[in-house]
Amino acid sequence: MLMCRDLARIGSDYIDGKLRPAETISVRMHLMMCKDCRSFIGNLRESVRLIQSHSDYRMDEDYATRIDGAINDALTRQRGK
Repeated sequence: MLMCRDLARIGSDYIDGKLRPAETISVRMHLMMCKDCRSFIGNLRESVRLIQSHSDYRMDEDYATRIDGAINDALTRQRGK
């Protein structure tokens, strides 16, 4: 039997259709019995929809390069301590 914590772990894969058929059946059975997980999956679907609706945003490449460099510098300093 699929537990709520298991569904939370594989919820994105379920929404994306990446689960094996047996896993998908297990998720659907769990959702039939668990209103909290139905709510969770509904909220997750809505979050994905909202993110996708804004996916045309593109970050400035120079800005992304500067952020990447700053992160690498910080990690290098952290490892040196």
